[in-house]
Amino acid sequence: TKKVLLLSDSVFLDVSVDLATYVTRFQWDRAKYPTAQPLKTLTDIISTQVSQVDTELKSRRAAYSHVNASIQSFERKTEGSLQTRALTNIVKKEDLVLNSEYLTTLLVVVPRSKTYESMSKFVVPRSSRLVPMFTVREYNLDEAEKQMQEMSRLTVNKKELTFVCWLKVNFSEIFVAWIHIKVLRTFVESVLRYGLPVSFQAILLQPSKKNRKQLKQQLNSLFKHLDPAVATGKPDVRFFPPLSFYT
Repeated sequence: TKKVLLLSDSVFLDVSVDLATYVTRFQWDRAKYPTAQPLKTLTDIISTQVSQVDTELKSRRAAYSHVNASIQSFERKTEGSLQTRALTNIVKKEDLVLNSEYLTTLLVVVPRSKTYESMSKFVVPRSSRLVPMFTVREYNLDEAEKQMQEMSRLTVNKKELTFVCWLKVNFSEIFVAWIHIKVLRTFVESVLRYGLPVSFQAILLQPSKKNRKQLKQQLNSLFKHLDPAVATGKPDVRFFPPLSFYT
């Protein structure tokens, strides 16, 4: 069975190595991309694979956008001014006087520096909560609504987690396909450059940014004999003997 490891950048790769090791120790995946098949068939296999992931990504992204809109709508109800935000998660059942013939609970939003104990002679002293603004709010205790909001939050979190996990898993598939495309291109371009029979070696170099120009000059000097124009004494400055690709 294949291992699925968590990389340092929190991306799953469906191979037993990390990204850097996979690239530097690349081995062609004969099971996914049989080398006996023509190059056109191999590119079609990769293209179909990527298209399928892309199609599913669009579908999942649309669903996630809908979920994200639900999150934002939910946050608008639980954040912002106390004049408009939902009170379900602020006011608790024990804060209210329920089933009383003589008492009622009035929710009032007042400035932090004020107290409303003197607003009316019917207010019970020290029974208030100090909250910003000065607005009377209507509120009906609804335990079912509170539970529904919590279920909505859990559903949103679950969908988000599922989408993120899908992205991590399919990143592996796309990354592997991308590297195989790079190798295919290198092979085809090398045959076109150096001809048949195949007699060349592909290598991967990772120079520092400041040394790239110097490395290119050294490689050009080392392999300048591969430039067919050298024999004529008029080398083409646009021609770089070692075939190279930059990513």
